[in-house]
Amino acid sequence: MRTADRQARTKANRFIVTIRVSAMFTKVLIANRGEIAVRVMRACREMGIASVAVFSDVDRASLHVSTADEAYLLGPAPARESYLNVAKILEVARKSGAEAIHPGYGFLSESARFASACSEAGIKFIGPPPSAMELMGSKTRARAAMQAAGVPMVPGSARGLSVAEAEAMAAKVGYPVMIKAAAGGGGKGMRLVTKAADLRSSFETAQSEALRSFNDGEIYLEKFIQNPRHIEIQVLGDEHGNVVYLGERECSVQRRHQKVIEEAPSAIVDGGMRGRMGAVAVQAAKSAGYTNAGTVEFLVDADRNFYFLEMNTRLQVEHPVTELVTGLDLVHLQLRIANGEKLPFGQEDLHLRGHAIECRIYAEDPDNNFFPSPGKITKLVCPSGPGVREDSGVYEGWTVPLDYDPMLSKLIAYAPDRATAIARMRRALDEYFVGGIKTNLSLFRRILEHPDFISARLDTGFLDRLLATAASPGSGKNELAEIAAVSAALFAATAPSRNGQNGTAKPGGERQTDSSAWKRTARSEGVGSE
Repeated sequence: MRTADRQARTKANRFIVTIRVSAMFTKVLIANRGEIAVRVMRACREMGIASVAVFSDVDRASLHVSTADEAYLLGPAPARESYLNVAKILEVARKSGAEAIHPGYGFLSESARFASACSEAGIKFIGPPPSAMELMGSKTRARAAMQAAGVPMVPGSARGLSVAEAEAMAAKVGYPVMIKAAAGGGGKGMRLVTKAADLRSSFETAQSEALRSFNDGEIYLEKFIQNPRHIEIQVLGDEHGNVVYLGERECSVQRRHQKVIEEAPSAIVDGGMRGRMGAVAVQAAKSAGYTNAGTVEFLVDADRNFYFLEMNTRLQVEHPVTELVTGLDLVHLQLRIANGEKLPFGQEDLHLRGHAIECRIYAEDPDNNFFPSPGKITKLVCPSGPGVREDSGVYEGWTVPLDYDPMLSKLIAYAPDRATAIARMRRALDEYFVGGIKTNLSLFRRILEHPDFISARLDTGFLDRLLATAASPGSGKNELAEIAAVSAALFAATAPSRNGQNGTAKPGGERQTDSSAWKRTARSEGVGSE
């Protein structure tokens, strides 16, 4: 046996021993909904952990509810009365006997207040400590901390500014500049300013939007980097001081500062650049006292210089592409880290292989300014085959509500190289059909056919430029897609009903009765109302 093989086997054996002697959580509550809740529940089931779902009134029939071992009603549809109701979620955790809470992403996932409340209640928060969330959750505090740690920064302010200070800073770094909300995310409270005459009005508009969205009007300013790429590094840290990076993700295909397609690895990052970016990301995580899964985001200019942008203190939507190129399960690792276990590998053990691409499938109409398209899914044909993964939160017959983010699923293609991954994704998109509502599937077909995407000539303005041009006749609706749509419609019209008198059909056609396991365990509605 080779020395390297012996060392790898010894390390694996040590990890097995650690697993056997550590008492893993027996029950975890997932404080989220949709595809990420289902994703975490599947990981729990694989590890022998019972899962607890929470749901709002409009989510009673959601996939994550029937996937869980137990499910509890939180309240009405508005998020502040359900998925953002900290007191109610903690009450459910106590009532169900959950020892830990996984927040998924969105909602309370980056709330230091929620993480602290979990700790005070004696419940493990599966994520970073509140101190790290507070530091990195504020863009200005994060910039100041990273500047002090020697992390490369985009020129600009490290604190909130007044309008007058912003005008002076913009004159110093030079136009164009970007003004941003310190507590922002998802493009809210963010404005590009190209000349001095527009700064005051843009500042006031961004500040007003930030107050509405985050109850925090702090605004800072950065030099705008022309045509940057958005590249992020996945980091993972245990509670024993070990931190590693798991390669990069290319996230430059964006609309209104929100990611649309993600890839791993990036076509422009070589081994040397990856090592430099990874070292900076690890340095940033360690300086913040960070543990569990997180992402350090960078802007990369035309000369391949990279600058710290922000840190996301949670599991990312796009984590599957990293899982596929590293061979790791990030949710499994999150659970083990939260359980106090050490990372079972070091940086030298991590190697990337192949290429993965993810498309975010939304219930929205790209031909009508991406207007949300709630409603009943009358027919669903999901892609499959070699190298195709779908993380979904929906099923045929389910009604997509208007109350939340309209993401339906994430479609991921994996192959030995980027060209094959693109071909595989195009094939998978041709197999995908969602009836009854509008989706953005046609947009992805158009993107993946574009010469600039195929050749990886990307920057954060790529999609805006593509959308500004008229779609060519037949764009996004090739012959295979049209055949699939017609076939699916005929199938839907002729298929017999799945409903019967003795129960309703579960997603996938399996019959569900009142004696199902999760109902017997505890589908309690109106927690604390008995």
